[in-house]
Amino acid sequence: MFLGEWLRLPVPLFASKGIFMTDIKFGTSGWRGILAEDFTFPNARLVCQGIAEYLKKEGIASKGVVIGYDTRFFSEVFAATAAEVMAGNGIPCKFSTRDIPTPVVGFAIVAGQHAGGINITASHNPPEYNGIKFSPANGGPAPTPVTNAIESLIRGLPPQEVKTMPLEAARQQGLVKDFDPQADYFAHLKTLVDTEVLGKFGLRVVVDLLYGTGREYLDTFLRDAGVMVDALHGYRDPYFGGHRPEPSEEFLHDMSERIKWGRAHLGLAVDADADRFGVMDSRGVYQEANSVLALLLDYIIETRGWEGGVARSVATTHLIDRVAKYHGRPVFVTKVGFKFLGEYITSGQAVMVGEESEGFSMKNHLPEKDGILAGLMVAEMVARRKKDIPQLLEDLFAKVGPLYTKRVNLRLTPQAKERLLEKLANPPQSFAGLAVIGHETLDGHKYLLENDSWVCLRPSGTEPVVRFYLEAPTKEGLERLQQAGESMVKEL
Repeated sequence: MFLGEWLRLPVPLFASKGIFMTDIKFGTSGWRGILAEDFTFPNARLVCQGIAEYLKKEGIASKGVVIGYDTRFFSEVFAATAAEVMAGNGIPCKFSTRDIPTPVVGFAIVAGQHAGGINITASHNPPEYNGIKFSPANGGPAPTPVTNAIESLIRGLPPQEVKTMPLEAARQQGLVKDFDPQADYFAHLKTLVDTEVLGKFGLRVVVDLLYGTGREYLDTFLRDAGVMVDALHGYRDPYFGGHRPEPSEEFLHDMSERIKWGRAHLGLAVDADADRFGVMDSRGVYQEANSVLALLLDYIIETRGWEGGVARSVATTHLIDRVAKYHGRPVFVTKVGFKFLGEYITSGQAVMVGEESEGFSMKNHLPEKDGILAGLMVAEMVARRKKDIPQLLEDLFAKVGPLYTKRVNLRLTPQAKERLLEKLANPPQSFAGLAVIGHETLDGHKYLLENDSWVCLRPSGTEPVVRFYLEAPTKEGLERLQQAGESMVKEL
């Protein structure tokens, strides 16, 4: 717990009377902004008041909300501010006693049958960011119609109409109650993960918690199941070691070294709010999320006996499609963003949903990505199969054929980005020497190429970058695609 002395002070001491943002936009996963520039107390109150107005308008405010927060600077105080706004509107709140993973917020919403949840988090964004994520009653990301409605309500709100109640007064009136959902969440995970298999193999796992909310969740569950765990960065650092708290290859060097030093079977990581996952094999080599998702789909189909297909985003590997075809399962393709994928969990149409940006969920769970569950399922897979990730991939490629994938983040000026999007709208006849046989515009611009290769470029919904996704049946082909894409950008 690190609420400490902060919450004994009146929140307005930290709250500037600065300028209110007039154009607050929700991206693929909530509203995010730079601390003290966009993400300020006045703006946070305005967003929370908009959420309160939405809940009242829908007639569900009495069901209450869950309020959580991550380990970023002042997240706990912004969470207290959110609780004050909810209480000021007469909306009861369950307030987490410590920083809490995003999927656990979602679980608490569903378990308590609440109207929704407010989470103070900017997920994997750099340390200077924070954000507010609203989740509706299903525990997943708010769909676009909901966020559009909230945005509209925010635009129509004068600052003086924001209602607040001091936190201690709200507690005394029973409008704010502290809670810790860990035990109930662990009990739920035990219905999804085969803990007996985890405990039998003698698995050694290095876990990198990246200074975030996953501490005492991923590492503790594994230990309780009998896994030998070496945990890294399991403490709060709002600077996240000086880099983005993202479980990608460039930020997991410490985990790689520890795997090799300790001769671990596996490395698992989660981002700051534990909704994204990262995986390394026993050599300390990073495994692309796309490969892991394809392996998990094959594993879930073969071990769970569930009926249903798989949903993936348009920028996610077609290796998933090959696995689905091998098992005779349908594939549902969505825009990028878990709010589009989650509905296939809610409807029961999919046994698994995934996106290349380290997002995973499965049947009987939440319509929200869960890096903790993803890591546990990878550990179970390795323990049951008694094989390292590269061996498992070789087996999968033997069944469905190889595909290699990569994502590159391209930082462009707004002008260069506009020129790029204009150029992409008119596809060439060939790309990297391969014929362009299809052009998809579901989300960004995706060129389908001969020999099962493809590239996709789309602006990020949460960061000032353009995402460049590429896939090919050989590593050499992947390199040629990357060179062609980077050359195209340099010419802008």
